[in-house]
Amino acid sequence: MPAARILCTFAGGAGHADPLVPVAAAMRDAGHEVAFHGRRSGAGTAMERGFPVFVDPEEAPGDPRTIAPLEPVDRGREERLLTGFTDRIARARATKIIRLAAAWQSDLIVCDEADFGGMLAAERIGVPHAVVLINASGSFGRTEVVAPALRRVRRDLSLDPDGVESMLRGRLTLNPFPPSFRDPRFPLPEPSASFRPEPIVASDAAVPASIEGLSGDRPTIYVTLGTIFPAESGDLFPRLLTAIGGLEVNAVVTVGRELDPARFGPQPDRIVVERFVPQDLILPRCDLVVNHAGSGSILGAIAHGLPIVALPLGADQPWNADRVEALRLGVVLDAITATPDDLAAAIGAALSDAAMRDQAAAMRGELERLPDVKATVRILERLADASGSGAP
Repeated sequence: MPAARILCTFAGGAGHADPLVPVAAAMRDAGHEVAFHGRRSGAGTAMERGFPVFVDPEEAPGDPRTIAPLEPVDRGREERLLTGFTDRIARARATKIIRLAAAWQSDLIVCDEADFGGMLAAERIGVPHAVVLINASGSFGRTEVVAPALRRVRRDLSLDPDGVESMLRGRLTLNPFPPSFRDPRFPLPEPSASFRPEPIVASDAAVPASIEGLSGDRPTIYVTLGTIFPAESGDLFPRLLTAIGGLEVNAVVTVGRELDPARFGPQPDRIVVERFVPQDLILPRCDLVVNHAGSGSILGAIAHGLPIVALPLGADQPWNADRVEALRLGVVLDAITATPDDLAAAIGAALSDAAMRDQAAAMRGELERLPDVKATVRILERLADASGSGAP
């Protein structure tokens, strides 16, 4: 088909944008023109990979000098927070993307699964769209949760309010996770295609010297709470550092771009605290991951066959942690009540559990057997071509 113009849209931070990058890169490598639209704070990887980004203004970040206290995980509250994506954010983004897609003459929209504004805009202007999943478990953001607000937004955009189900279930869905990780109660929508994502680390990225210097005589663990939740993690990092300090392990702890590692005090040479290091650089050196059960962090651990100690904090994380536990891929702890002794015991147990390592290796094998991301190119080209799109 002729070269097409693909607009990749995302409604949140890096966890929403980064899963689109391998698909976008594959389409660009195939000769298509690709651009992104979303928050600057989430577009770092897309920018590093040289994609043009139409920036969506966002709220000012909080004070990086403060860390909010931990709150108990409340699944009902997390689902209610989705109304921001299905109502206010969806309305604002639909309006912007309708204008942008028309001005840029987009032939196809590829959006993250929480960018309802991107889906609505595509339908409103008659441009085909595909959705890239960002929720590993598939059980967060269920149709019955998001549908009421979306019906109202659809009505205001002169779309059939009863078309929510077809909008959510009838689109092309691209899945970058092992299908068996998904909650079987919520099967993949059809049509869908699962694929193996490629690493998104920049070609010139280098492992920091502090990590290069870690001894190979001890197990190495990677500790991350993602890019958003470090600022809401209370005293969890200090407890984790205390736990790790009592173990004979190396550790790489990333605390997020907004926090200064120095606030956590001096650490032994075998514990490296950094703001951010791409996980694709760290994970090949690791034996275990301690994380918040965010979908991107879970996928990284799976891709490298690593057991997980999960400390879910919010969003989709409790549901992902359910699957980690059900599939025996790791250990799940309460982030509020876990003491340093509890954390140390869980890390030690996971490092020594051969059955857990075998399960992690099997899940990695499932991911590796999926078609690579290049397989999505032909699928997306057919989608655009079937609707008579494609640049002249």
